[in-house]
Amino acid sequence: MSDTGVETQIKNTYDVRVRFNDCDPLRIVWHGVYITYFEDGREAFGRAHEISYLDVKANGFSTPIIKSVCEHKKPLAYGDIAIVETTFVDTPAAKMIFRYKIYNQHKELVCIGETIQVFVDDEGNMSLTLPKFFEDWKRKVGLL
Repeated sequence: MSDTGVETQIKNTYDVRVRFNDCDPLRIVWHGVYITYFEDGREAFGRAHEISYLDVKANGFSTPIIKSVCEHKKPLAYGDIAIVETTFVDTPAAKMIFRYKIYNQHKELVCIGETIQVFVDDEGNMSLTLPKFFEDWKRKVGLL
C-alpha cells in the first residue's frame, strides 16, 4: 500500500451480507468483489462524513480511482457478513486515499486494501491543488 499520507481516526464501518452472486461455484467470494465492498464502504463513509460522491459532484468534480490495492487473508463465503472498515488517509496532495479492513462476522481479518482517487473537474481537468470544498471539509473534520 502507499507510504504517503497519515491514517486518521476518521472512519466508518459498514456491514454487507455476502450475496449469492458475489460467489464463485465453490460458494466463496470471488476476488474481484472485494473492490465492490471497498466501494460500498467508501459510499457509506461519504454519507456518514458529508463527503459523498453527490457532494463532490455538486461542487463540480468527480473522483476517479487511479490506484487500488487488495490483499486477501481469508475467504468469505455465501451468507457471511462482511464488516467493511473504511479509514480516511490524510495527505497534502490533491487526492483522496482510503484504507480498508474487511472482517467476517467472527471479527477475523479477511482482506485489507487501499484506493487512491484524484479530483477531476467537469471539463475533465485533473486538479493539482485541493478544491475549495475539499479544503473546507478537511478544515471541518479537523485536518487543517
